[in-house]
Amino acid sequence: MIQIPFTILRGLIGSFFLLLILSCAAANPLLIDPDRPAHHTDEGFKNLYIETPDKTFFSYMKMRYLSDVKWADHEGESDHVPFQLLNLDTILNPSQGVQVSWLGHSTFLIQLDGVTILTDPVFSNRASPFTFVGPKRYVPHVVDYANLPKIDYVIISHNHYDHLDIETIRHLGNDPIYFVPLKLAQWFKDNGIAPDRVREMDWWDKAEEPDLKIQAMPSQHWSARGLSDRYESLWASWYVQLGGRSLWFAGDTGYNDRQFKEIGDMTGGVDFAFIPIGGYLPRSFMADFHINPEEAVKIHRDVKASVSFGMHWGTFPLTAEAPMAPVLELAKQVKAYELDEGEFMTLDLGETVQFTPPMIYSQRLLM
Repeated sequence: MIQIPFTILRGLIGSFFLLLILSCAAANPLLIDPDRPAHHTDEGFKNLYIETPDKTFFSYMKMRYLSDVKWADHEGESDHVPFQLLNLDTILNPSQGVQVSWLGHSTFLIQLDGVTILTDPVFSNRASPFTFVGPKRYVPHVVDYANLPKIDYVIISHNHYDHLDIETIRHLGNDPIYFVPLKLAQWFKDNGIAPDRVREMDWWDKAEEPDLKIQAMPSQHWSARGLSDRYESLWASWYVQLGGRSLWFAGDTGYNDRQFKEIGDMTGGVDFAFIPIGGYLPRSFMADFHINPEEAVKIHRDVKASVSFGMHWGTFPLTAEAPMAPVLELAKQVKAYELDEGEFMTLDLGETVQFTPPMIYSQRLLM
């Protein structure tokens, strides 16, 4: 009997679940029904402006281990990622206006007018269904999550493990209201969240709570948490209005020149956008579903954002680029596209920024 060393087996398992985060398998059939939205199929959902790539676990393994693509040493370069502990005095006593804190990857704590929102929260050490294998956080946690203020709303973009974490949802429990894309409500119910705490929405659906309005909007991505559920649940970006301000959370997405311009035209522009800048190399494998910094700047312009925050970097070793490469490349693109200073920014892990009325970027808050 052939025995596979545990380290190799763990690497294979880890690569498989990393593929679930980053890639896709065969496309769902393109089924046409005039009575349903164009992104719906009999088996789930589809993107509108790309053909689904025919990539599998084996094509990922070939690219990862048998190609000449050079992968950065994320853990070895983790000390390059700027880091500070979250300032709890500031978080527990937010200023007037908008207060934004980055907890890592795509997780932002957004506070305005007494309302606290979390985006795609992942509090675990790994973006994985397992505690012993899968992409491991290479930077420290910025806070003991038990010390966070009461969370009013949680926004979920899709069900990949680096955006939807079961232990985090169990930690948050039934205190927040969860906004989730279509066909994800059952997952929350199965994991102990009361049905009346979950708002499941299709693209362009709207919902209204006492202190905010929210609308699910398109993105270009996919979904899966295992081998047999690809495209069964939807993915989405989110438009939020509260306290006289507007937010747009991109989630995870590739770029097309249609949907984001449509969002910008429909909303008339947004005050704050949260846009991924990392997870983009190699482009031959990642381009359809993960934007690079230049495309992030294009989306910033397409959605007509006043201020954008770069996310999806500096936390988990998901793709080939070095931890700080997205930030450095974003700085080049901001200059090339002649954006104003502070118009598209990145935060240190654990950093908080404040914007005071009417729309003034006040200061970067340090420990």
